[in-house]
Amino acid sequence: MSSRLIGVGVGPGDPELVTVKGVNALRAADVVVVPVMDTGERGRAEATVAHYVPAEKIVRVVFALNERTDRARREAAWDAAGRRVAGLLEAHACVAFATIGDPNVYSTFTYLAQTLVELVPGVVVETVPGITAMQDLAARSGAVLTEGTEPLTLVPVTAGAAVLKEALAGPGTVVAYKFGRQAAEVAAALAETGRLADAVWGSALGLPEESVRPAAELDGSPLPYLSTLIAPPRRDGGRGGKL
Repeated sequence: MSSRLIGVGVGPGDPELVTVKGVNALRAADVVVVPVMDTGERGRAEATVAHYVPAEKIVRVVFALNERTDRARREAAWDAAGRRVAGLLEAHACVAFATIGDPNVYSTFTYLAQTLVELVPGVVVETVPGITAMQDLAARSGAVLTEGTEPLTLVPVTAGAAVLKEALAGPGTVVAYKFGRQAAEVAAALAETGRLADAVWGSALGLPEESVRPAAELDGSPLPYLSTLIAPPRRDGGRGGKL
């Protein structure tokens, strides 16, 4: 019988934002893998999972989560993590992997699944969707992500501030992920494209250190790496004006 690998989205950090299906998948799995950086500190995924499954069921696996410059180191870390999880799949019928947000949106699970399809012949890969940071930030700030025919563009600022600036020049809402280290460039791009006044940013959503602030207050100081930005377009047409 084929082993199963299930990527479970556990939301942006607030344990109350894990779906019922997600909780059921975590509890039904034989073990739950959580990604940790090589420094070993507890991540958001692990902290969230701990609300729903016992500690003895959680397996911590090191990933090079923020490695972007040393490709060899990153690839070696992915390979080592893949071998570790492959061993778990050989010993258990069902292994869950907990990822913040959604497993199909900028998630480490994507790379793990690609690795394990090669390492474990016949493995069945499934995903359980999770609530994303942009949804949570919209709810906490009152920002409306889309209206009518507006497009929605999601940009990781790790791709560079120029990519964000190009998106901001477009017609719809722009969401920026992982912009904390480039907060000054992001503020400048918002001002240059006329998007600063209505934009909002947030970090550590649902956690004690949560911050949700107007983007107009950005002063160039570095922010937490996982900060999220929502920059809506101008909406001057009244109710239903974007239909």
